[in-house]
Amino acid sequence: MQSTPSSTPSLSSKLPWVGTTIFTVMSKLAAQYNAVNLGQGFPDFPCSDELIDLITKAMKAGYNQYAPMEGLMALREQIAIKTERLYGYAPDPVSEITITSGGTEALYAAIATVIHPGDEAIVLEPCYDSYIPAIELNGGKVIRVPLTPETYGIDWERLTNAFSPRTKLLIINTPHNPTGTMLSGEDRHQLSKLINGTDILLISDEVYEHLVYDGTVHQSVLYDPILRKRAFVVSSFGKTYHATGWKVGYCIASAALTKEFRKVHQYLTFSTFTPVQYALAEYLQQPEHYLRLPQLYQQKRDYFLQLMQQTRFRMLPCQGSYFALAAYGHISGEPDTDYAMWLTREIGVAAIPVSVFYQERTDYKILRFCFAKREETLERAVARLQKV
Repeated sequence: MQSTPSSTPSLSSKLPWVGTTIFTVMSKLAAQYNAVNLGQGFPDFPCSDELIDLITKAMKAGYNQYAPMEGLMALREQIAIKTERLYGYAPDPVSEITITSGGTEALYAAIATVIHPGDEAIVLEPCYDSYIPAIELNGGKVIRVPLTPETYGIDWERLTNAFSPRTKLLIINTPHNPTGTMLSGEDRHQLSKLINGTDILLISDEVYEHLVYDGTVHQSVLYDPILRKRAFVVSSFGKTYHATGWKVGYCIASAALTKEFRKVHQYLTFSTFTPVQYALAEYLQQPEHYLRLPQLYQQKRDYFLQLMQQTRFRMLPCQGSYFALAAYGHISGEPDTDYAMWLTREIGVAAIPVSVFYQERTDYKILRFCFAKREETLERAVARLQKV
C-alpha cells in the first residue's frame, strides 16, 4: 500500500523558552541600519600577524589532521607554565589540562560532567547566556541568585541561603560578563569558606582573566588549594589574543574531575583545530603577549569612558572584561530591549540590553557596550550617542 504524505512529526522542545539570541538580533539590526556595533563582544582590530604566520607555518608543515582528544601536549605544557607564572600553581599538563573548542564548549562539558537529573546548580545573575540552557539540557534545576544591582557584588547571605542538600554546582565568572566587575580577594576567601567541607563543585569562568584594570589582581580560584580541588577553571585564547572566531579554549581541573570532563568533551568535539594549537604553543613562549593586555585594554576602557562623558548616559564602574555598562533610566523609561533597538535604528549605535542576562528579564534600564574596538570606532559611536 502506498503511504500518504504526512507532515513533519511534532517535536517537544527541550528549551521552549529559547529563541534567537539577542546578539544575533542586535548584530542583524546593526547591519540593517548601518549602526556602529558595540553590542556583540568581539574586537574590530586584527590579531597578531606573528600568530597568523605561526598558524600558516603549522598548516604548511602538515599539522592538519586530528589533534589528540585532550589537546596538543606542547600547548598544555605551555598553559601549565603560564598558570604557574600567574597563579603560583602548576597543573599537570597530562592529567589536569584539556584543550576545548572555545570557552563555551568547556563550560558545557563541565556542566554536563557534573549535573544529573534533579541536581541543583546555582548561577549568579546577570550571567553569560550559555549557563542556564546547559544546566537544563542536562536535567538540572537552576537556582538563581541575583547580584546586587549596579555594584554587582555577591550578596553572601543570600547565596548561602540558596544552598540546599541537592546543590551540586556553583558557577562564578570573574572578570564578569556582562557587568565588568571582579571578585575581590575577600570574595575568594568567602567562597572558599562557603564550600569547604561540602560536596559542591565549582565552575569558574575566567575567560577575561587578562583584561583587568587599575592594578587590580585577577582572583583566580587557582590561587586557593581548597577551591582548585573542586573547580573547573575555564579560559579562552579567543578572548586573550583577539581571535574570537577561532574558538579555542581550555579547562583546568584536578585529575579526577578532568577524567570525567574528558569523557564528555570527546563526544562533543573530540578534538580542536590542530594548526592553531601548534601556533599557540609557540606563541605562549612569549609571555609579554598576554602580560601587556591589561594596559592595552585599559587604554581603550579609559578612552571610551572619557568619550561617554560627553553623552547623557551614566557609566557604571568597569574593573575588567571589555564591557562597560551605561544606565539610561534618567533619560528614558522604555524597557531596555526596546531602548536598545531604538538606539540602533534611530541613533545608529548597537548595544546589548542587560535584562537578557537574567532569566526573568529583570530590567534596571542598563545597556552593555563593548569597547574592544579601534579608537575611530569608539569616536564614531559616541558622536552618535551625543544626539540622545
